Amino acid sequence: MTTPLDNNLFARVVKKIDPVGTLLDSRELKGGVSAQVTVLEARLAAGEMKKMIVRRHGANDLRRNPQIAADEFRLLRALHNAGLAVPEPYYLDQSGEIFATPYVVIEYVEGETILAPAQAPAPIPQMAAHLASIHALDAARLNLSFLPDMQQIWSERLQTPPAALDVTLSEGRIRDALNAIWPPLQHNPPALLHGDFWPGNMLWQDGQLAAVVDWEDAALGDPLADLGNSRLEILWAFGREAMEEFTRCYQVLRTIDYSNLPVWDLCAALRPAGQLSTWIADPDKERRLQAGHHWFITRALARL
Repeated sequence: MTTPLDNNLFARVVKKIDPVGTLLDSRELKGGVSAQVTVLEARLAAGEMKKMIVRRHGANDLRRNPQIAADEFRLLRALHNAGLAVPEPYYLDQSGEIFATPYVVIEYVEGETILAPAQAPAPIPQMAAHLASIHALDAARLNLSFLPDMQQIWSERLQTPPAALDVTLSEGRIRDALNAIWPPLQHNPPALLHGDFWPGNMLWQDGQLAAVVDWEDAALGDPLADLGNSRLEILWAFGREAMEEFTRCYQVLRTIDYSNLPVWDLCAALRPAGQLSTWIADPDKERRLQAGHHWFITRALARL
């Protein structure tokens, strides 16, 4: 439950959606690192009971993109209208009247995440098919030019290394390899990228993928950027065989140039540098992820 003061604020949010709607309950969803996520339960005008999500982006995302709430709302509306499995966006508020920062209100999708290795085989083909369907969308027709360019994002990251490199994840080795070949030639047309397509951002109902959530890292660029990130995350969640199956399923669906996959694998491997210990509270799990990461980058470096 949130505090009574917060409930007063969220009651005002409900009124934005439906002037005669009533807030029944609110609770914070734990686990997010980039946004405050609150579930609202409300009774709307016609007596309909509805759950909604209020997303308030964190300071880091707002510094990176002050328009991130508007961009996410605009993107979700385009993707929902295109028939993609994403939450329907309900409302965007940039007024500052209720909360000091902009927020979006989106559909609450019932479902669960699948993160246990024993559950991995069933969802892998659906995950690959959904990523392929994201990349197959016509970004120009959907007017998504407001999204950032993924290659430019990585150019800036490589140009601004941290003061201390993460030795446990071989950050220096990865950066040296990428700097030696950057920027890579773009062999594939730019596609819509989710930016963080991993099992924790997928909701499942009765064995079916119900929604892909958390689109704040969306960009335009080489689809291999998404594929590389997903490969590492699936390796960590489900193991090597699942990663290879995911890759094979995706490649069957998308006839593109895969020669730069090792490059984008290394970019994916650079993302957790300096952060992994803040994501994982269990030292044994952190060591397991470090071992998988080492195998992943060794393979990518050998294939450059």
